[in-house]
Amino acid sequence: MRIGLFFGSFNPVHTGHMIIANYLANHTDLDRVWLVVSPQNPFKQKESLANDYARLDLVRVAIGDTPRLAACDIEFRLPQPSYTVDTLTYLAEKHPEHEFVLIMGGDSLASLPKWKNPDTILKKHSIFVYKRPGHDLGPLADHPSVRIVSGTPQMELSATFIRECLRSGKSVRYFVPDDVYDELMKRKMY
Repeated sequence: MRIGLFFGSFNPVHTGHMIIANYLANHTDLDRVWLVVSPQNPFKQKESLANDYARLDLVRVAIGDTPRLAACDIEFRLPQPSYTVDTLTYLAEKHPEHEFVLIMGGDSLASLPKWKNPDTILKKHSIFVYKRPGHDLGPLADHPSVRIVSGTPQMELSATFIRECLRSGKSVRYFVPDDVYDELMKRKMY
């Protein structure tokens, strides 16, 4: 199987994440897309993140019974902070029957040279890139391992915006899937 790995803090998961995951699962040659919840991205402060399992649960709620999408907690069992190259290596060893494709936004592609062992990632894995409004793709856009996925819906929506809305008492309805909205209102996570 060809599995797309969509890494993120998902703090919280929002409609933009789900649209991208579903689009890539249904409009590319990927068989499935796993939304990989990262306990700690090396570029983010751990203190700013909601509980790991709460974020994972919200991703599962967002996915529901959507075919071809799955939540993945693999980085919960790996050293932190999480480095993509280490997770990819672990998954390739654990699941040699699958081909893993990295999914990232254009902003992440531009910053890929700052990641741990970017040359290893580019050598061993394909990368599917969705464009993000206002972000340059950088010099790796023409790399043979990189595929810019055309037609991916674009929107300016971020988890930071969702958290700010929740903290200030503003509605996030329609910015997050309905079931996630209900859970956020119940749990008061942010």
